[in-house]
Amino acid sequence: MAISRRTMLGGAAAIGGTAAFTRRARAQAANTIRIGVMNDMSGTYKDNTGPGSVACAQQAIAEFGSQGFNVDLIFADHQNKPDVGVSLARQWYDQGIDVILDIPTSSVGLAVQNVSREKNKVAINVGSATSDLTGAQCAPTGIHWAYDTYMLAKSTGGATVKAGGDTWYFITADYAFGHALERDTSNFVRNAGGRVVGNVRTPFPATTDFSSFLVQAQASRAKVIGFANAGADTISCVKQAAEFGITRRGTKLAALLMFTTDVHAMGLQTAQGLVCSETFYWDLNDKTRAFTRRVLPKMPNLHPNMIHAGCYSATLHYLKTVKEAGVAAAKGPGAEFVARMKALPTDDDAFGPGMIRADGRKIHPSYLFEVKKPEESKGPWDYYKLLQTTPADEAFRPIAEGNCPMVRS
Repeated sequence: MAISRRTMLGGAAAIGGTAAFTRRARAQAANTIRIGVMNDMSGTYKDNTGPGSVACAQQAIAEFGSQGFNVDLIFADHQNKPDVGVSLARQWYDQGIDVILDIPTSSVGLAVQNVSREKNKVAINVGSATSDLTGAQCAPTGIHWAYDTYMLAKSTGGATVKAGGDTWYFITADYAFGHALERDTSNFVRNAGGRVVGNVRTPFPATTDFSSFLVQAQASRAKVIGFANAGADTISCVKQAAEFGITRRGTKLAALLMFTTDVHAMGLQTAQGLVCSETFYWDLNDKTRAFTRRVLPKMPNLHPNMIHAGCYSATLHYLKTVKEAGVAAAKGPGAEFVARMKALPTDDDAFGPGMIRADGRKIHPSYLFEVKKPEESKGPWDYYKLLQTTPADEAFRPIAEGNCPMVRS
């Protein structure tokens, strides 16, 4: 765990503090917003979340500037374990953290959102994917920011079926995220007249060799092998499929959740031709390029993906709401503050204008990309060709279909 220099200095001074200092410290604490970034700093999802998410949250704080209150940021590694995430969330909320941000790994994201509901504190899921966060397990204290399994299934899965991939076999990470992504994609496949001919669940995060699963998928003779996983798992699946020559035999690979950071790890020679969906791409327009230029000094070995950008966007909107509602409101009931966040339109250089629905779903467009061939790329991180844009009002699951208890009539 790391903590800001301001907080460290405050702690050191408190050791030998006086009554006057204690009063000043209490006043400062009452006027300080504390943000906790919880994610995977060392495992499967490190490059897709990790230090990049922290850097982008820090960028938002720097851009927001001095607005009459202080902002401290801490971060910790939840190790992709729900019990670790729950323990951290309880500790952080009890110690005065006002909002927990990022929370990748859907099993952890769902668990932390439950703690936020119990404690009546704010949780903003950016890295978690499961659409259940704004569905049956929605919470008045929770917001789901960058993307979800429904959006991925509709964009990537739907496009693959339209291109002729009407029989599917899934290789699925065996936890909440993988299950939700397979479920949502299967629904789109079947609704489009396609069939799911089989699936296999792979232990998470214990699997590194996917060869036996790929052999099973190939034996099914499905036209599409859908990877309902992410991060290092997706990278391994695509690389091992290339080694086996699976695509040369006519089978399509559908990386249902893939990021620019994954493409960078695979290399264009391996990733070329894959399609994927993101809600942010650094080279999408002038504003995304400007944001990327500003944040790159804080993350020199990566370009931001939609999770990183989501942490920037969510932090900025949270702080804008604090400015409008006041620090006392931010430290008050989480459900009331989230309602204020929903009432305030969103707008930033990463995602453009948007809004937060009653079920907590952040709304913005999604984009279907194809990975470029090596000869098409103009340089490092020039990886995507835009195939289609899904408008904001169509990109995510209709609110009436989510079964969120907060919005049932």
